[in-house]
Amino acid sequence: MKYQSTRGHEMPQSFSEILLGGLAPDGGLYLPAQYPQVTADELEAWRKLPYADLAYEILRKFCDDIPAEDLRALTRKTYTAEVYCNARAGDNTADITPLRTLGEEGGTKLQLLGLSNGPTLAFKDMAMQLLGNLFEYALARAGQELNILGATSGDTGSAAEYAMRGKRGIRVFMLSPHRKMSAFQTAQMFSLQDPNIFNLAIDGVFDDAQDIVKAVSNDHAFKARQKIGTVNSINWARVVAQVVYYFKGWLLATDGPGQKVSFCVPSGNFGNVCAGHIARMMGLPIDKLVVATNENDVLDEFFRTGAYRVRKSAETYHTSSPSMDISKASNFERFVFDLLGQDAGKLAALFRDVEEQGGFDLAGTPEFDRIRQFGFVSGRSTHQDRLATIRDLSSRYGVTIDTHTADGIKVAREHLSAGVPMVVLETALPAKFADTIREALGQEPERPAKFEGIESLPQRFEVMPADAAQVKAYIARHTGL
Repeated sequence: MKYQSTRGHEMPQSFSEILLGGLAPDGGLYLPAQYPQVTADELEAWRKLPYADLAYEILRKFCDDIPAEDLRALTRKTYTAEVYCNARAGDNTADITPLRTLGEEGGTKLQLLGLSNGPTLAFKDMAMQLLGNLFEYALARAGQELNILGATSGDTGSAAEYAMRGKRGIRVFMLSPHRKMSAFQTAQMFSLQDPNIFNLAIDGVFDDAQDIVKAVSNDHAFKARQKIGTVNSINWARVVAQVVYYFKGWLLATDGPGQKVSFCVPSGNFGNVCAGHIARMMGLPIDKLVVATNENDVLDEFFRTGAYRVRKSAETYHTSSPSMDISKASNFERFVFDLLGQDAGKLAALFRDVEEQGGFDLAGTPEFDRIRQFGFVSGRSTHQDRLATIRDLSSRYGVTIDTHTADGIKVAREHLSAGVPMVVLETALPAKFADTIREALGQEPERPAKFEGIESLPQRFEVMPADAAQVKAYIARHTGL
């Protein structure tokens, strides 16, 4: 399996060659030269596999340069009931991603796929725990070290730090928007005292932090000297790890071959729903992929109108679903590449327009018409919608959901099709967003005992301007390279 850049770089790479990096040398993102296909017979053969072995079967289609026995050992080390132990009462922990039917609505089942049972109570753990083990394996095999640079709007940072803490040969430098995460999210990251974890609070919004990561990645000399890698969803291994739970969700929601399932995905950086698109391209029988945004509705606007218009920092709203407070979706480029028939020249021109003019418009083009062929629809949700949805699910089904999942439920209900199960991806446990849960329900959300009092723990972080040069200087000081 060889990988290509969305912008046409003509040196195909293997899985292991792109594992520790991020952007391609031309600034593009890596995708496989062709998507491996999954047959109906394979799907049925996978129906009773535990999650770890399902992950192995899917990953080996993308990764042929890690010995099979090693790859299977890595997935089995990652996906255990001991690691993913925070399931709701009544859910099957052994499923890793338990599927809960909320009820019958619109002539179909409205279901919730539990992706938030890992160490940091967010779906990012599903990929990040595997990434940590893959990194450690690859570095040990090559006798190398890695300095990870990432940006987070809330959940990626803690998931990365918990996955990488204590890992040999790895340091983590994580950028986050100063005072724009929930108190729980902030405490999860900043309370870590591990010597290989460095938290930088950037004066700005998430997009400023993400732009710094891209700027550093595009400084190829610095990146090579400092051995910089990334765990943001621009890293292909993270995206392909997320593909697995679409297959698992489909297998749990169906009982026979060929049955269609729709997925609704709360979306900010587009990595989560991009994984669903890849699963569909592999042959998974997905009907609709529903993109749910909050007030930062760049993606919803595109899927409705064809106009992709990046917002400026001052136009990015700070909301009660902060992990989606993103106005420049990194993984969107992978989807647009497929939308353009994998024409790297066209894609490079469009993303030059993003940098120079703030966006592009595909309205009225054959490419925009292809969006429906790919099954994409969208919608947006507001703070009042979140409150109403949280209250409704609590009273109707006795289930408390977090704010991002509430965005998903709200938008999913706008796109139900009779007889086609609608699976909403749960993105986090409600404990991470207690302020809004209290506002909606007048009570504290439940939290695992190990997180009691986390907000009062000592915190270790450094505030820094949104300046790539200062971030690079900080990294150099702490690596000594």
